[in-house]
Amino acid sequence: MNQIEVVTRRTFLGGIFSAGAFVLAARLLPEDALAATGISGVGKADAAAWAPSVYLGIETDGTVIIVTHRSEMGTGIRSVLPTVLADELEADWKRVKIEQAIGDTKYGSQNTDGSCSIRDFYDAFRQAGASARMMLVRAAAEKWGVPASECKAQNHFIVHSSGKKLGYGELATLAAKQPAPKKEEMDGLKFKSPAEFRYIGKSMPTIDVSDVCTGKGIFGIDAKMPGMVHASIERSPVYGGKMKSFDDKEARTVKGVQQVVVLPPLTPPYGFKPLGGVAVIANSTWAAKKGREKLKVEWDAGENASYDSAKYKQELLETVRKPQKAARNIGDVDAVFAKGGKTHEAEYYVPHLSHAPMEPPVAVADFKDGKVVIHTATQNPQAVQDTVAAALGIDKKNVECHVTLLGGGFGRKSKPDYVAEAALLSKQVGKPVKVTWTREDDLRFDYYHAVAAMYLKAAVDDKGRPTAWLQRSAFPSIGAMFSPAANTGQGFELGMGWSNLPFDIPNHRAENGPAKAHVRIGWLRSVANIYHAFGVHSFADELAALANRDRVEYLLDLLGQPRKVDLGARGPMAEKFPLDIGRLRNVIELAAEKSGWANKKPTKGHAWGIAAHWSFYSYVAAVVEVEVDNAGKVRFPRVDIAADVGQVINPDRVKSQFEGGSVFGAGIAMMSEITAANGAIAQSNFHEYLVPRIQESPMVTHVHLVNSTAPPAGVGEPGVPPMLPAITSAIFAATGKRIRDLPIRKHKLNA
Repeated sequence: MNQIEVVTRRTFLGGIFSAGAFVLAARLLPEDALAATGISGVGKADAAAWAPSVYLGIETDGTVIIVTHRSEMGTGIRSVLPTVLADELEADWKRVKIEQAIGDTKYGSQNTDGSCSIRDFYDAFRQAGASARMMLVRAAAEKWGVPASECKAQNHFIVHSSGKKLGYGELATLAAKQPAPKKEEMDGLKFKSPAEFRYIGKSMPTIDVSDVCTGKGIFGIDAKMPGMVHASIERSPVYGGKMKSFDDKEARTVKGVQQVVVLPPLTPPYGFKPLGGVAVIANSTWAAKKGREKLKVEWDAGENASYDSAKYKQELLETVRKPQKAARNIGDVDAVFAKGGKTHEAEYYVPHLSHAPMEPPVAVADFKDGKVVIHTATQNPQAVQDTVAAALGIDKKNVECHVTLLGGGFGRKSKPDYVAEAALLSKQVGKPVKVTWTREDDLRFDYYHAVAAMYLKAAVDDKGRPTAWLQRSAFPSIGAMFSPAANTGQGFELGMGWSNLPFDIPNHRAENGPAKAHVRIGWLRSVANIYHAFGVHSFADELAALANRDRVEYLLDLLGQPRKVDLGARGPMAEKFPLDIGRLRNVIELAAEKSGWANKKPTKGHAWGIAAHWSFYSYVAAVVEVEVDNAGKVRFPRVDIAADVGQVINPDRVKSQFEGGSVFGAGIAMMSEITAANGAIAQSNFHEYLVPRIQESPMVTHVHLVNSTAPPAGVGEPGVPPMLPAITSAIFAATGKRIRDLPIRKHKLNA
């Protein structure tokens, strides 16, 4: 259990709380991790050095202040987690104020990534709220001289059975003197029952919605510092390239340009380091950009100059056609194949993808006297601290990172290379520097979603059911950014729909082959689940078609009976979130029911497809309706998504994430693609890197949430993976054309 502490005046965070406030802190870090920070004996250590994971304060005027440590990028997370605490506190939401935490390792993980915020912090926020409520009850009971059992919390008041009551503000000072729950008391904390929830399970607007809609919200692009200058950076067009020479004479003639600064070259391991290059410093972003256009830079492109994505695709396909290292092996697939009989095989390919958030990377930094203050749109302020500290050669405690609203992220803004650029330039220029990436920068210098090739083969019985299933994949690993030797899939990548196949097949082998990274590789919304789900579930659809069986019936048969699948993982997470085939079957049946699958009869140019996938501990099935006209144009009249994400905290936020996942997945399937020639990225803006406009998006997405009491799981990402195979399945049913190579727009559907 987490430890709750009453916080003294010395530990107030940035003056957020007043001297009379009742402040509680819930520590998420275990003792050994806390000791690594130099703090030992919690409760005895210097409180000024301890900033726990969850801060809750009640002011004497009754205002409840909750410090949230997650970044807001449109998911609503910095509102949703505090509602959990406020509900257990029995607080009036109108009297709750949210404060954004700065970057600090003592908050626990601040990386708003991996669909883990609710999953990892739901319990901690409930415990903090329930603890504060208990202490307020005790304080009121003591003041009245009555048993605490006669008192209860009710909408920002403690009410006695006689009817008298005291507001939270009136009790703040007294509650602060109450002992916090001890470790042994944590298990006995009285939590609300679901029937008593006021906010949990209810759709509530986010705290930022008004500011965002009226233009008052502060995003990364809005951040300013007194006396700041602006920078635009020319980088090597080829990953890992280095500058040979440059001529800045013309750049300096542009009105507003102040100077030109050289950034240090990129050195391995690359991680989140800035790419290096030549920066134009000016009094406006426009002047810096125009000056940059007049730079003359000669580059040594280096070893990736020959990278050609079309040739690389063929290399990956050749790799997966040969035996590779096994990631999972059950039974003996070779023995089954050796017997002969009916088999089927197919190859699949997914290209590089870019995050392309609506707000490109941007940061402003002020380096002074060995310390740096930063304001930026980041998903991970602690990664900012680590990266900037390493770039500047200072202690990360001297890196102060303030988090703005994010104009989208999808994983890109957890990689703070752009923030380090601003910090390095500020140190050299001696002023606050704002670095703003253009859309062209964003697309040409991204951490790209990995290109992937897959080969699958199955032996089937007379009902078309697999008796043996072999699958091979090859893709450049995210691990290559941190270790050049990492040229095969990492365990976490293979565990995203590849080594954890949910099907009930007696003989199964999953293999993975080597692939060198020629561009920066990073995680993008749903990560390796994108290509793994596309390959695995497209192949399952092919087997169903060959067997001439209904797709829903075939999928359920393939999954087998409800059961928990042993994936070999051990520990609290594996116990808390087992792969439950019953839940996966349930979302398939729910999606089929809500879409009217049983009554759908495909016709020429009009059909439906279905796929289901387990990712981020959530179970999701998608039924996609597709219309293909005589010119080959594809429309999506309707999508039905059934999702079991465990306990739902805010249904509106959950539904919006799956609606967004529907559009995101459709874009990946239909049109998005990053290519490279001579080492350089070919796409420059949205006329070349295509994302779905409103008329190209699913017209209607219906989200059907399972009423579940399971622990909360991921929401932001798991809606994406099943969309791709559901779309290609529907296109096959409508046109007879099997799409194995994305994006779909490259294929002629009217021929």
